Amino acid sequence: MWQPEPDWVALPGGTGTSTVGVWRTALGGRPVVVKRLGAPAPGDPAVLSERTHAGYWRREADVLSTGLTAETPGLRSAAASVEEDDDGVTIVRDWVEDAASSGLFLALSLGRFSGADLGRPPYLATSLLRDRIGRVARRGGWTTLARTTVADVAEHLWTHRERLLALLDALPQVPQHGDPTALNLPGRDGDDALAIDWGTLGHGPVGGDLGYLSLSTREEFEPLLDAYLLGLPDGIADRASVVLGAQVVSVYTALNRAEWALARVAGGEGALAGKYRHPAVAPHLRALQRTFGHMEDLLAL
Repeated sequence: MWQPEPDWVALPGGTGTSTVGVWRTALGGRPVVVKRLGAPAPGDPAVLSERTHAGYWRREADVLSTGLTAETPGLRSAAASVEEDDDGVTIVRDWVEDAASSGLFLALSLGRFSGADLGRPPYLATSLLRDRIGRVARRGGWTTLARTTVADVAEHLWTHRERLLALLDALPQVPQHGDPTALNLPGRDGDDALAIDWGTLGHGPVGGDLGYLSLSTREEFEPLLDAYLLGLPDGIADRASVVLGAQVVSVYTALNRAEWALARVAGGEGALAGKYRHPAVAPHLRALQRTFGHMEDLLAL
């Protein structure tokens, strides 16, 4: 059975469904990160083995072993190797130093990445937001948000989710990282950002990555939008399409996260409203507040 070496230093970020753990170590004096992905076992969710699903267990290993993102514009992967055994996959990649990139640089990089040609390898995700909403639906929907001040808005958006997802499907579909946060896009090499997690790579609505990024940046949406459009190659999409893609992805992602965070603390003693400042909840509620303007626009559609 595969085991990490005793002197490896465990890192945060090993909480994914198929992620056994992430460690930092050195090989021949070269700082590296080792990530272990466990193969699905009997009884695990079937979606782990669906190659186009958001939860496909070995997508990152497939991306890195094929070199698909080694030279893509705007966003690239660090050098890595992949080893497979009966129980899973081990990824060893170069350590990526934090470049403290601004949200504007990351938005510009994501815009440029939207013009990349990834081809159509069978392991790319094709319906990230729909898959993520489907996971929430299997748990009963936004039942905890129904006990908050956003209950009416959440109910409307949940009821009309299929119509809004259809609007996303009608937008130009472009390469997307799928989980673009500063933690996942830490490095910089010249004009490109370096990403360290490719487990959700695929194609999705133009502007989708921008909306996801906007939930965790210091910058407001409008300057991020301008930076994304500056990087977006001509002829892919107009401003209105980018805005719609960003709005739908950011709003539904923020609501999904808020529901998840609140549901985890809702069972404890005391009123739910008294738990809004809980450290595991407050960041998600602040991100949700950032989308209120987007919500108003979606309600008017």
